[in-house]
Amino acid sequence: MRGENFRIVLVNTSHPGNIGAAARAMKTMGMASLYLVNPAPHLSEQARARASGATDLLDAAVVTETLESAIADCQFVAGTSTRMRGISLPVKTPRDSAPELYRRATQGEKVAIVFGREDSGLTNLELRLCHHQIQIPSVDSFSSLNLASAVQVISYELRMEGLSHTVSEGTTAGSQDNPPVTTADMERYYTHLHKSLNAMDFFKGRHPDNIMSKLRRIYGRCHLDHDEYAILRGILSATCEAAGQREAKPCDSPEKSTP
Repeated sequence: MRGENFRIVLVNTSHPGNIGAAARAMKTMGMASLYLVNPAPHLSEQARARASGATDLLDAAVVTETLESAIADCQFVAGTSTRMRGISLPVKTPRDSAPELYRRATQGEKVAIVFGREDSGLTNLELRLCHHQIQIPSVDSFSSLNLASAVQVISYELRMEGLSHTVSEGTTAGSQDNPPVTTADMERYYTHLHKSLNAMDFFKGRHPDNIMSKLRRIYGRCHLDHDEYAILRGILSATCEAAGQREAKPCDSPEKSTP
């Protein structure tokens, strides 16, 4: 399994032991990339004890202040949440989501799987940064899983998906000269799109946040490559210019991130 292309992201984990246990769950399934957003002390004795041999993952963990930073260079993001929060995302079980996540990783994409806080999960704003939602089908009467257990379930399904395939070493899909856009690219695009729609007075009589949420859902299904992204950014720049609202160069000029 292309474990190096999978990234486990834990958001605001409050107990060091949960971070250590999650690292152990990851390592048993071949996962090695751990990102922590504003975590509890992840190098504490409690975290190391619960890691039980996976302390190398704790030592190598990347700590960020925001979820946006943790997933900026990823091409696909799946958010885990038991609750349905009214966000218009495709909802899949770990088993149903595994084929797409595995396929993307074997094609060279960076795939992030995001886990929320122990007590409240991910916020609506955090889920909006995701392409789909993973929901573990636990029983309604006791639906909340321990964080490490959730990491174990999803990592297991990804490993089983990998074991069911024979992938030639170095096999990739698409061109390295035209890779899929990253999450950071798309956030720049959404900012540009919002400015363009505002310049055209498109939001008059409509709620901008609702419109942008629906547009995120539409574009999230497209999985743009850099050529497609550049075309759309060019259209937005021309639209703003026609409306007399041309932005500064950084917003007009599509940026090509490093694959």
